[in-house]
Amino acid sequence: MNKNPEYPKKKFLSAQIDLSKFAPATEEEKRQQDVMSESVTFFKDGMRRLFKNPLAVISIVLLSIVILTIIIAPMIVPYGYEEMLSVNGRRDKGAKNLAPFEYSEAEQKFIEEGGERFPHIFGTDEQCRDYFIRVVYGTRISLVVGIFASLIVLIIGMLIGSISGYFGGKVDLIIMRIVDIIYSLPDMLIIILLSVVLNEAIKFKPGTILADLGSNMISIFIVFGCLYWVSMARLIRGQILSIKENEYILAARSIGAKPGRIIRTHILPNCLSVIIISTALQVPSAIFTESYLSFIGLGVKAPMPSLGSLANAARSGLQSYPHKLIFPAIVICLIVLSLNLLGDGLRDAFDPKLKK
Repeated sequence: MNKNPEYPKKKFLSAQIDLSKFAPATEEEKRQQDVMSESVTFFKDGMRRLFKNPLAVISIVLLSIVILTIIIAPMIVPYGYEEMLSVNGRRDKGAKNLAPFEYSEAEQKFIEEGGERFPHIFGTDEQCRDYFIRVVYGTRISLVVGIFASLIVLIIGMLIGSISGYFGGKVDLIIMRIVDIIYSLPDMLIIILLSVVLNEAIKFKPGTILADLGSNMISIFIVFGCLYWVSMARLIRGQILSIKENEYILAARSIGAKPGRIIRTHILPNCLSVIIISTALQVPSAIFTESYLSFIGLGVKAPMPSLGSLANAARSGLQSYPHKLIFPAIVICLIVLSLNLLGDGLRDAFDPKLKK
């Protein structure tokens, strides 16, 4: 029997819901529902899953330590990356190829007389320069090259991949044939040719950043911008080809939205997982490319160091001073491994198909 007069009486054999069996939710139940249905953005949800991955967390910690070291160390260590060691204003010729935490005879005498000398954490090189600060600056160069090259690849690949995937037809056909041609070009040969041409044709003003980097590094950036974007473009093109068939894209077109707005507002946000993952995995690839190019002499211009050029310089004294190769090699392995593990963690966290 319906005890509440506000509710209409349920008729016999009627499919009508008996409202008398329901009661309004209490304030406590409403607050509980608000907590249970808390909205979470795509980025926040991905970061929450990322920090549950122990390997990704370890990678973030290691990368943070490396980045803090290369920022803080030049403020503490009183040596420059191209500074030859001196004592009392005189060049210390005995400070050649010192072992880690070892002082030369002149430095030991200076310390015995009451002077203070900052220790050589990684020793010195064959030109009496502190090796630790050179590894620090070499790490800076390698990381900057990796990040900057990845940004170039991201911008060009995202732009061309979006145009190719959205417009399709002849536009897609022409762009994909250009991509196939670029895939067939030997990047190493182009870097060598560009280095020779830039070195002969362009003279950079001494003291500028371009002069310090040299024509080899500029040619590497040009090759990254011209050749290495094709994989990113293909990934984004494939995502857009499937996304643009959805109903909300048709709805955006029907109300007169321009292609640029549709790509920027509706399509690219749905490709965010692919973009984040590909960019994160491109950074270690660029660092490794720069390292082996510097190892064969196609990297930064001396005396500016990079991890690859330091490893190359250490080959001549490998049997006598193995630590000079071990230190840059460990830093390269640490950075590349951490970035690869972080990229895998980002893929697991942000790829919707891998959600459990």
